[in-house]
Amino acid sequence: MAERPTGRTQPRARDGGGGYWGRAVTARPRLLLLLVLALTAAAAVLGGGAADRMSSGGSQIPGAESTYATRVLEEQRPASQPNLLLMVSAREGDVDGPQVTADAKELSARLGAEKSVGGVVSYWDDRERGLRAKDGGEALITARIAGDEDAVDAVLEHILPSYEGRHGAVEARVGGPAAVRHASQEVIEEDLIRAEMIALPVTLVLLVLVFGSVVAALLPLLVGIMAILGTNAVLRVLTEFTEVSVYAQNLTTALGLGLAIDYALFIVRRHREEVATGADPRTAVVTTLRTAGRTVLFSALTVAVSLASMFAFEQYFLRSFAYAGIAVVLIAAAASLIALPALLVLLGRRVDALDARKLLPRRVKERRREPGAGWAALARLVMRRAPVFAIGTVAVLVALGLPFKDVQFGTADDRQLPASTTAHVVQQEIREEFPGSPGSALAVLAEGDRVSAGTLADFSRTVSRLPDVVRVSGPGGLYVDGARVRAATPAEAAQASGGTGYVTVLPKSEATSASSLDLVTDIRSIPVPFKASVTGAAAVLADTQHGTAERLPWALGAIALTTLLLIFLLTGSLVLPLLAVLLNALSLTAMFGAVVWVFQEGHLSGLLGFTPTGDIETALPVLMFCVAFGLSMDYGVFLVSRIQEEYERSGDHRAAVEFGIRRTGGLITAAAVILGFVMVAIGTSRVTNIKMLGLGVGLAVLMDAMVVRSLLVPAVLRLTGRATWWAPGVLRRLHRRIGISESEPAAVSAVVPEERGAEESLIGSHSAERA
Repeated sequence: MAERPTGRTQPRARDGGGGYWGRAVTARPRLLLLLVLALTAAAAVLGGGAADRMSSGGSQIPGAESTYATRVLEEQRPASQPNLLLMVSAREGDVDGPQVTADAKELSARLGAEKSVGGVVSYWDDRERGLRAKDGGEALITARIAGDEDAVDAVLEHILPSYEGRHGAVEARVGGPAAVRHASQEVIEEDLIRAEMIALPVTLVLLVLVFGSVVAALLPLLVGIMAILGTNAVLRVLTEFTEVSVYAQNLTTALGLGLAIDYALFIVRRHREEVATGADPRTAVVTTLRTAGRTVLFSALTVAVSLASMFAFEQYFLRSFAYAGIAVVLIAAAASLIALPALLVLLGRRVDALDARKLLPRRVKERRREPGAGWAALARLVMRRAPVFAIGTVAVLVALGLPFKDVQFGTADDRQLPASTTAHVVQQEIREEFPGSPGSALAVLAEGDRVSAGTLADFSRTVSRLPDVVRVSGPGGLYVDGARVRAATPAEAAQASGGTGYVTVLPKSEATSASSLDLVTDIRSIPVPFKASVTGAAAVLADTQHGTAERLPWALGAIALTTLLLIFLLTGSLVLPLLAVLLNALSLTAMFGAVVWVFQEGHLSGLLGFTPTGDIETALPVLMFCVAFGLSMDYGVFLVSRIQEEYERSGDHRAAVEFGIRRTGGLITAAAVILGFVMVAIGTSRVTNIKMLGLGVGLAVLMDAMVVRSLLVPAVLRLTGRATWWAPGVLRRLHRRIGISESEPAAVSAVVPEERGAEESLIGSHSAERA
């Protein structure tokens, strides 16, 4: 390849510590690997029981009105906040038969005698019609299991075998929030094991196709396993100090494998190229860490920053993903920059052992003699028709995202579970066969000196006249549409003693409906002589939406500002960081559109095996944005670093864009295909939110690599031209002092040798890189 005149003064190369780090890592590789293996073994032992200490809740805002009311009612009025339901069916006749009544009352009394179980209320106590199915075939017993989620799970596991099944003339099935949460944790743990069993072997096969060598293909898997085990240990330690969501383990597996593959592809690819040019393995590792190692570290920082934005939210559901995400990113990067280089030194040229390329037909091998030609041709085509590709690609992405304008936010419930799960079956029957919407009941906590049976009766009468209210029950009497009133019994009047009381409101609609949210607003606006706090599913949803919307601008601002800063440190440009943020955001439109079209509206629900609810968990789009944005930036850093390096060398903007696409197109696409497969494996979960997370992020990753990086980026960069690299002189000088570059300390050679990259056997043809 002929030397190309640059017309530019080469920037002063900086070592940045990369050479020192490379020499330190390669000095005693065996000792270093023994230390890493010892730490990994310790992490495996420590993190082994992490899932058992995690929780499946965490969507409530800690300081919200509904959270406060829930906590007080749990402590003082457990009957108002049942988390355990027994659906009792009459084996013959209806639930009012004498033998059915006797057996059901015995079952209710036995439940009330269980340790940590209180607030037992049965249909057979006073024939409350809200606890009886419309056809009379089933009725409910409700109760409250006291304690935190771990204590509730322990009690539930103890009592489940005793209450599920036949009891004389009745048959009982267990449901309620506690049973739903318990079933969710069990299903998630089982699905995670299955996803790992699917992802690991298939990923290995794909990596063999990418690298050509079985030995080289095993290296990313080893890094991924280290990242997963290390993060599980971190999460286990965190459970001693704070609540951690069990859902975070799925992100740990996906990111652990995905990022390990990304980083290991980049490191091993560069190392093999250095060896191919004649460097000995140790020198090749030092050069690799000084060049590609910097980009890996920088990429890890961008992903970690994106995930750290979830600390802006108060829900521990979102914070848990920040804990898991940051840990797995940093551990994957550390393993790629410490353990992987040591392995490469010890393996030497044996890294290419067990070469699977020998099995390929000769004609396939001959096609790979011009590495990167296909990606270069694509880049030239796109840049020749830059306006057409830019406008067309943006139009398609926007169109794919249009369904998101109809998004409806809700809360996760039993319909997240497989349809055959007992807890889901029970809740679905309650939803369909019982009057009103028992699962959507609101509780209003009343506090203050003026709380009495009389004041609660007046309040209840007012609430009963609101639209969408079926019934209000409380110590002041029972009101149905404001028409029926009865006097409080002594037991009911006692509920309003001590300066606290409550009433329960049964709405007609589901908790996530607009009318239920309006009902919460209406109740909170009623003037009362005491302090009133509303809780229940609709109130929690209203508070969650408000709290999330309040914190969302801070999270998005943090992502944008830190991304702009990091891309500036990499490129020295002010324009390129802005383009990176905008194009990254566009790459997510297909994901958000698919979330609504598939999971909210229910298209493909039969094929994918889930129950559509007509809404999306409020916190899930936030989580998906942070994860997908970080992964997209990961690929963006790889591409931008190659374009920027070539532009500094040659001064030819168009040639630099072509060079960057040629050098990274196959690498990014291969990594995206493998990561997409890992996310799809996670998406095989039987829990709808996990399925949505896996399939949605997998789609976003593939769209980013195959559409945005291949078509939109070169088209936009062709249109912006040399202005892409603009920055004021003072910032340019600052970048020369503190910026990050993948260039080697020596003068950058104008001769860039080509290599037939083994990774081309999976995705097109592309060359190995040389900085």
